[in-house]
Amino acid sequence: MTTSTPQTSDRKGVYGSFIWNTWTQLILAMIGMIMIANLQYAWTLFVPELEKGFNASRAAVQLAFSLFIALESWGQPIAGYFIDRYSPRLLLTIAALMVGIGWTAMGIVKTLSALYVAYSLAGIGAAFIYSGAVAAGVRWFEPSRRGLASGLVSAAFGSGAALFIPFIAMALRNQGYASAFVTTGIIQGILIFIAAQLMRVPPKKPASGAKADTSTEQHQFTTLEMFRTLHFWLIYIMFLFIVTGGMVVTAQTKPFGQDAGIPAGIIVLAATVNTVANGAGRIFWGSVSDKLGRYQTMFLAFTLNGVAMALVPFLGQSPAMFVFLFALIMFTWGELYALFPAVNADIFGTKYAATNYGFMYSAKGVGGIVGSYVAALVAQLSGWSPVFFTGAAMSALAGLGALVLLRLPRPVPPNTKKVDTGASTPVH
Repeated sequence: MTTSTPQTSDRKGVYGSFIWNTWTQLILAMIGMIMIANLQYAWTLFVPELEKGFNASRAAVQLAFSLFIALESWGQPIAGYFIDRYSPRLLLTIAALMVGIGWTAMGIVKTLSALYVAYSLAGIGAAFIYSGAVAAGVRWFEPSRRGLASGLVSAAFGSGAALFIPFIAMALRNQGYASAFVTTGIIQGILIFIAAQLMRVPPKKPASGAKADTSTEQHQFTTLEMFRTLHFWLIYIMFLFIVTGGMVVTAQTKPFGQDAGIPAGIIVLAATVNTVANGAGRIFWGSVSDKLGRYQTMFLAFTLNGVAMALVPFLGQSPAMFVFLFALIMFTWGELYALFPAVNADIFGTKYAATNYGFMYSAKGVGGIVGSYVAALVAQLSGWSPVFFTGAAMSALAGLGALVLLRLPRPVPPNTKKVDTGASTPVH
C-alpha cells in the first residue's frame, strides 16, 4: 500500500476540506497520542497492585515497564520507516488493535511472563501510533510553527493520562487492576481505530512556474546521511541523558511516595498533576523555542530539570514539596518530545522525519530500563538519593550539550563543499 498523495495546483482547495485541514490532522494525531498515554503514564498506579496480584518483587513487575519502553522506543525506527513510505491508515489500524488487545490482556493474564508479552504487544502498537502522530506534527506545519505543533502532539501523550488517572485510581480501589486494564484497553483501542481511518499525509506543494532555487532549498537527509553527522550523535546522547530522569519519575512516583510516607491521596494527586505538567511543558517550551531558539530553550529547561531532580532527596518527603518537585521535573522534562522532533526536522528535513526521529527516540528505550528496572534495584540497595542525584547530573549535561550544539555549523549535505565554517545560526 503506497502513499496516496493528492496532486493539485489549488493548494487552498486541498487544505480547505475538512479531512485535509492541518488542524484536523493535528487533532487526529493528538487523539491517538491521548489514547496511548495511559500505557506509560498511568503505569505507576498499577505497580503495587501487580506486586500483590502476582506475588512478585517490585523489580520483577517493573521489568514489564522496561520491556514496554524498549519496544515502544526501539520500534520507532522501524515504525518510522513504514510511516515515511506508506499510508498511515493501515499501519495505525493494526497498531490500534495491538494497543487495545495488549492493554486489555494485562488485566486477564495470570503469569508475569504473559504480562510481559501483553505489555510488549501494546508497546509495539504504541511505537507506530507515536511515530505517525509526531510525523503529522512536523509535516503539516511550517518551521515557524513547528515547535508549537510538536508541542501540542507530544502534550497529548504527556497529559492524556490525566483524563484516565482518577478513573483508574477509583477502579483500582473498588474493583481491582483487572477491571481498570480491560475497560481502558477497550476504549483506547476503539478511539485509535476511528482516528486512524481519517489520518492523511499532507499534499505536495504545487509546482511553481519558476525553477526552484536549489541553493536555498533544505537538503532532506536520509538516515544513513544523518548517521554521518556529529549533530545526530550529540543529539542522541542529549536525548538519552534527559529522558532517563523523567523515566524515573514516570515509573517511580508511587513507589517513592510510599517509601517516603506520602499519603495515598497525595500520591494520586501527584500522578495527575505530573501528567498535566508534562503536557503543559511540551506546549509551553515548544512555543518558546519557536521564538527563543531550540537550543537556548533546551539549555534553560534541562538545567531547571536537573535542579528539581537534585532537590527531591532533600525536600521530597514533604507532601507539598513531593507534588511540587515532581510536577516541576515533568514540566521541564516533557518538552524534550516537542523540541527534539522540531530540531530533527530543522536540521535534517521532513521527508524522512519519522525514520530519523525514530532513531533519536530509540534512546528512550535505554532510559526506560535505567529509570524503571535499574532505578528500582538501586533504590532497594542504596536508597533514592543516588537515583535522583544521577538523574540531576545527566539533565545538567544534556543542557550543556545544547550549548555545544548551538555552536556547531550546520551539517553539510553529501557531495557539497563546505563554505561557511563559522558558528551556526540558532534554529528558530
